[in-house]
Amino acid sequence: MSDDIRGRPIEILLVEDNPGDVRLTIEALKEGRVSNHLSVARDGVEALAFLRREGPHAHATRPDLILLDLNLPRKDGREVLAEVKEDSSLRRIPVVVLTTSKAEEDILRTYDLHANCYITKPVDLEQFISVVRSIDDFWLSVVRLPSVE
Repeated sequence: MSDDIRGRPIEILLVEDNPGDVRLTIEALKEGRVSNHLSVARDGVEALAFLRREGPHAHATRPDLILLDLNLPRKDGREVLAEVKEDSSLRRIPVVVLTTSKAEEDILRTYDLHANCYITKPVDLEQFISVVRSIDDFWLSVVRLPSVE
């Protein structure tokens, strides 16, 4: 982990419209590191406003990691991913696609759009919590994240 990130909360943006998955993700992250700060965007339009610090998100903190569902209202996750990776001020933020889709087409398309990884959400509660914890362990403990610009 970079020196700029160590010692401050890790900022995570969860882009998820399913309230149950939001709740489970929050619970799984709470039981892991105590130094995470999670913000939630409930659709693709809100996610991009948050990332670009527009409107009510003018004072939003830039996330160190984005957890992105693909099937979102108003603007789907593929469009959000494409816009994030095309934006020079956002493209270095790692994007973990966390979705129910197992479709090979979705997997290929998100990697073509430069997702950092693709994870299919397990339907089993314990497995879901385990997956979120493993994301936390890997991306926030093992990986060296870029410092905030």
